[in-house]
Amino acid sequence: MKDSLVEGLSVTRKFTVDKARTIDFMGEDLRIYATPELIRDIEQTCRDLLVEHCDEGEDSVGTHVSVAHTAATPMGMDVEITATVAKVEGRLVTLEVTASDNLEECGKGKHTRFVVDMAKTGERLAAKVAKANV
Repeated sequence: MKDSLVEGLSVTRKFTVDKARTIDFMGEDLRIYATPELIRDIEQTCRDLLVEHCDEGEDSVGTHVSVAHTAATPMGMDVEITATVAKVEGRLVTLEVTASDNLEECGKGKHTRFVVDMAKTGERLAAKVAKANV
């Protein structure tokens, strides 16, 4: 992990709420941004920020998400997600996140990620698979 990963770093990404990002259980006229998709977009935004500060062979994985989805966003609107590094504790990084659609804030919370060595993670996963006989 590079020394450039410090508190206060921030990135904003824009996503369009397309059909794949919406709920379908209330019918076609009420398709809105699905909470699991908001969380996925938050994770992607946070990863995008961290990967710029990872050494070769490193990446990050999510370990905790605490997000309030506070407003409905209709299909077709854009959402901007901003992730800001709030704390760096070794390889554990806590980010504060906000999501806003064209009219209002629609989500807010925290996401924690852990910077991993991909080779070591691959070894641990292979050992787990072997142990589980999968």
